[in-house]
Amino acid sequence: MILGAGTGGTLTANRLRRLYGDSAEITVIDRDDHHIYQPGLLFVPFGLADTGEIVRPRHAQIHDGIEFRVAEVDRVETADNVVHLAGGETIGYDVLVIATGAALLPEETEGLTGPGWEKTVFTFYTLEGATALRDALRTFDRGRLVVNMIDLPIKCPVAPLEFCFLADWYLRERGVRQDVELVYATPLDGAFTKPIASGRLAGLLEQKGVILETEFATGQVDGENGRLVSWDEREIPFDLLVTIPLHGGAAFIARSPGLGDELGFVTTDTATLQSKAAPNVFAIGDATNVPTSKAGSVTHFEAETLIENISRFLDGRELTGSFDGHANCFIETGFHKALLIDFNYDVEPLPGRFPEPHVGPLPLLKESRLNHLAKLAFQSIYWHVLLPGRDMPGISSHLQLAGKDTDLIAEQGAPR
Repeated sequence: MILGAGTGGTLTANRLRRLYGDSAEITVIDRDDHHIYQPGLLFVPFGLADTGEIVRPRHAQIHDGIEFRVAEVDRVETADNVVHLAGGETIGYDVLVIATGAALLPEETEGLTGPGWEKTVFTFYTLEGATALRDALRTFDRGRLVVNMIDLPIKCPVAPLEFCFLADWYLRERGVRQDVELVYATPLDGAFTKPIASGRLAGLLEQKGVILETEFATGQVDGENGRLVSWDEREIPFDLLVTIPLHGGAAFIARSPGLGDELGFVTTDTATLQSKAAPNVFAIGDATNVPTSKAGSVTHFEAETLIENISRFLDGRELTGSFDGHANCFIETGFHKALLIDFNYDVEPLPGRFPEPHVGPLPLLKESRLNHLAKLAFQSIYWHVLLPGRDMPGISSHLQLAGKDTDLIAEQGAPR
């Protein structure tokens, strides 16, 4: 049984179907039948993506022979191998995969959904929010635009930076950039969590005239008076606020004994992806608490380990601890260019070439048009290769050091 039919749940179901065929019964449960290509949400506010292009039926992405059900999960009883659905129905399982992603928790921040919500305060992390923000940006031509990440973890940690870069481009295209002050407010002590990449990204923000406010821990949003207020009583005024709310796990995880941590993410072995609640429970993607980015690439790279370990569990063999925290992300920087970062648990993003040394063809930690085109091309790859459970030729699920400037770590004294 697989809970969640987003990226992780869908590709896991399809890969298991390819592996086992009719010898395994596979059931996928999700609360709705709308699969959103989440990277596309970033482009909606700038008129670069239409909502109809990034939403497809969940059931249509799932192979024949897999049962798909629309239902709400109430809780999981791992001691009894049972999932309880809202309404009272129970379903047993031999192996459970939790792939329910991360949920937005805007109500956890004082004032966020109060006066100003979807008038001067928006988020692009939902389809509705991205669409409303698109309409607001069309007429925004002067004042202070603030982008604020309230706290980690969030889905796609580079997306707030991408929004800043694209906003700079968008306002310049409209000829009003000189009348808009752009601010990025983050609780981090830099532009990003990793030192080398943080320095490069901070330089880009400065180059584009984006003010970087670090160590800003948002405690309150005063939409009525246009103010962000931190826990230490710093204030940042705004005319238009783009917020990335707090994230947590699916609500049912908190109702399931021993399954999740204090944020509602499944406590998961970082190498095997086995839940710490029970040996026959696994987790993938944003639903886990593994210390790497909550990004689609992570889910894709986790899948190889997950499928292997489900097979090993069913065969009574020892699990393989092979997931290394591999993540890579294209970072849109505006003007038809993008950066690419590639890293894992132990190695931070470094300059170099990807996926092959010397020939690349994609440069790492460097703006290029090719990176931008690759990001755009990924949408088709997502629907036709990744979700159906096919392998991506030339892309390893494990981080490859070849082609990366590993000497830079020692030179800068940066932690791995």
